[in-house]
Amino acid sequence: MSLNIEKRGDPLLYTILHDLNIQFDYHEHPPAATVEEASKYWAGIDSTHCKNIFLRNHKGDKHYLVILEYRNNVNIHELEQLLKQGKLSFASPQRMMKYLGLEPGSVSPFGLIHDTSKHVHLFLDDNLRKAERLSFHPNLNTASIIIKYNDFIRYLEWKGNSYEFIRLYAGN
Repeated sequence: MSLNIEKRGDPLLYTILHDLNIQFDYHEHPPAATVEEASKYWAGIDSTHCKNIFLRNHKGDKHYLVILEYRNNVNIHELEQLLKQGKLSFASPQRMMKYLGLEPGSVSPFGLIHDTSKHVHLFLDDNLRKAERLSFHPNLNTASIIIKYNDFIRYLEWKGNSYEFIRLYAGN
C-alpha cells in the first residue's frame, strides 16, 4: 500500500514498514478489543491471525509478549511452567503503555517500535513458522494489517528485541 492512503493505526509503524520495504494488506473494521471480536471481520482474509498476550513476571521487572494463532488458548499456569520465567500475570494498562505505547485491546508486536530499551522479550508459538502471512493490529484495534511471515521476521530482526520460538500449542 502507498503511504498517501489514509490508514488507521500508528503513523510511525507505516513509516517503518515503508522504510523496510515491507508490503502489507490493510483492512479496516469496527473496534475489536479481543481476537474473538476481530475474527468476525476476517472473512475472506488469507492469513494466520494472531493472539498477542502481554505479561509480566512476579517482580514486575520483566515483560513478555506471547504470540500464537488466535484460536489457540493458553493456560497461564501451564505457560509459567513452559516459559520458566516464574509466576506470570497480565501486565497492567500502565505497563502496556510504558513498554509498547499501546492501549488494552490493541496489543501487537508492532508496539515494539515504542520499546526503545528493547525490554520486552517475545515468545512465539513454533506453529507460526508454518504461516505464509500473519495478521496483527497496526497498534490500534480498528484495523488489521497482513504481512508475509518472512517480512515479520525481518521486522523483528530490525527492531532488535529478543525473541524465541517455542512450542506453545501442541495442535496443528
